[in-house]
Amino acid sequence: MPNDEELIVRIAELRGDYYQIGLEQGKELKSLSGFPLIDQLRELTSNANVQKSKEIIENLSPKFLQELEGLAEGLNMELDRTIKLFSGYDVVFPEMGCTTLVKEGYYVRNYDFSPEMYDARLVFMQPLNGYASVGFSQQIIGRLDGMNEKGLVAGLHFVNNEHKGEGFIATTIVRLLLEQCANIEEAIAFITDIPHGYCYNYSITDKSGKSIIVEASPQKQIINAANPLICTNHFESEMLRNKNRKNIQGSVKRKEYVSSLLTEELSPMAIYHHFNNESSPLFFKHYKEYFGTLHTVVYSPKELSIIMGVGENCKPMVFSLKEFMEGRLILPEYMTGIIDQVSY
Repeated sequence: MPNDEELIVRIAELRGDYYQIGLEQGKELKSLSGFPLIDQLRELTSNANVQKSKEIIENLSPKFLQELEGLAEGLNMELDRTIKLFSGYDVVFPEMGCTTLVKEGYYVRNYDFSPEMYDARLVFMQPLNGYASVGFSQQIIGRLDGMNEKGLVAGLHFVNNEHKGEGFIATTIVRLLLEQCANIEEAIAFITDIPHGYCYNYSITDKSGKSIIVEASPQKQIINAANPLICTNHFESEMLRNKNRKNIQGSVKRKEYVSSLLTEELSPMAIYHHFNNESSPLFFKHYKEYFGTLHTVVYSPKELSIIMGVGENCKPMVFSLKEFMEGRLILPEYMTGIIDQVSY
């Protein structure tokens, strides 16, 4: 298929204390050819307030700071520079898209962005003094989406980058949710306390079946219970609608389409194939415009299982977070998929 390009996603297995996990990731990142991520992050974090970031992290999550310290050691980089590049505090980030449905005990999601700024990395992590988790990384220690050992699942949905405040980017917030929260109640307390840098939706569910959409701006966070839950890339609360982008028709149309699926009884595997099908209204190939589908994932909180694939019409891999925690899961080094090179 001459018009197609292979997308390779690395699978990382991290165990130990947070410092050791950071150290291992620093060495992993340093070994990558050309160390390309650093140049991208330098542009995105040029105005970051390092001292304020450090103070907030020390208070908010000492474990996260320990991981940053290990990362700095692994990269042979000063801690302040590591915090500036990787903490996700006061960061500029391009627009992206995501579609999520939570229904009947599963959480399915398409992540739409550009392969040029995609970590292409699935991380299984089991810290000695924290919750084990699995999720797709961004900026190495951030998460685009993920599930922890308690069955909490969270994912981000970009809304707008024009209404900026000094605070954390969504990838760090999702990561810290997975690290600190066991259920919806704890997630609400956390996400309404941490400073938000931009306007994002967060789709969150837990093992009990409760699910919420958090509409978050730097000034205010609004909690909306939803079951089933459908989340895309715009605010619906009257108080925050003025912070939407001018054109939200695509986001609205995706939400309407997912609503039409609610009458169908779809298993986790069936819903995976529906979202991952290149002919689906939920699958996009606009990679140059930062809106091409990169991964499809189904998290099942009760079973602690994950179905995932990258690119289009990808034969999925199925993993068990429980088996990983018990040391019984043999992970491959990577998985591959196909994206349309013409669109890219």
